Amino acid sequence: MPQIRSMFAKEFKAYFVSPIAYIVIAIFLVLTGWLFFSTYFLKGQASLTDFFVLLPFMFSFIVPAVTMRLFSEEYNTGSYEMLLTLPVTLKQILAAKLLAATAFIAVMLAPTGFYALAVAWTGDLEWGPVAGAYIGALLLGTVFASIGLLVSALTRNQIIAFILAAAVCFGLTMLDYALFFIPGPIQEVLQFLAVGTHFDNIAKGVIDSRDLLYFFSLVFISLYAAYLALYEKQ
Repeated sequence: MPQIRSMFAKEFKAYFVSPIAYIVIAIFLVLTGWLFFSTYFLKGQASLTDFFVLLPFMFSFIVPAVTMRLFSEEYNTGSYEMLLTLPVTLKQILAAKLLAATAFIAVMLAPTGFYALAVAWTGDLEWGPVAGAYIGALLLGTVFASIGLLVSALTRNQIIAFILAAAVCFGLTMLDYALFFIPGPIQEVLQFLAVGTHFDNIAKGVIDSRDLLYFFSLVFISLYAAYLALYEKQ
C-alpha cells in the first residue's frame, strides 16, 4: 500500500540520519566477528555454526537498541500526535515500523556474508544450511523487533524500552538453557516457547512449519498487543 511504502521509506531513512545506527552495526560486526573467528581456527571446521549460536544472544541486546526509539521518541517529541492526523491507520503505522526495523536488521546482517566467504575460502562450506540459517536469523530479528516495538509503544522512556525488550528477548533465548532444571510437563511447554529450539532447526537448514508458525505467532501477538496499547492512547 502507498501509505505503508512511504512510511517505511521515512522510518528506514531515519535510522541512518543518526550516528547511532552506524555505531550499532559496528558493535555488532566487531563482536560477532571477534567471537566467531577467535575460536574458528582452533576447531578447524568449515562451518558457521558457532556464529549462528551466538546470534540469538547478540540480537537480544542489539535489536532492542534498534527498536527502543520507534514510539518512545515520538511520544517525547510530540510527533506521534502529528502522525495520528495523517491518513494512515494504526495497523499501517505498525507494519511500516516493523518492516523498517527488519530491513535495518537485514542491512546489519549483510556484511556477515563475508564471514561465510572467508570460511568457504578455508574449507568446503555447505551453502544450503547457511542460506537456511540466514532466513532463520531474519525471522529471529523480526520477532525480537516486534517485541521491541511493543515495549516501545508502552513507554515514553527509551532506556526503559531497551531494558524491558532486552530482558524479554534474552529470557526467550535463555529458556533453552534452563530446561535442565525444569520438571517434565512444564519442560515441554517451555521448550516450545524457547526461541532457540525453533531457530536451531532453521539454522540447520530444516524449514519446519511448526517453527514458522512459532515465529509468525510471536510477531502477530506482539503487533496486536502494540495495536491495543496505541489504541488506548488515542
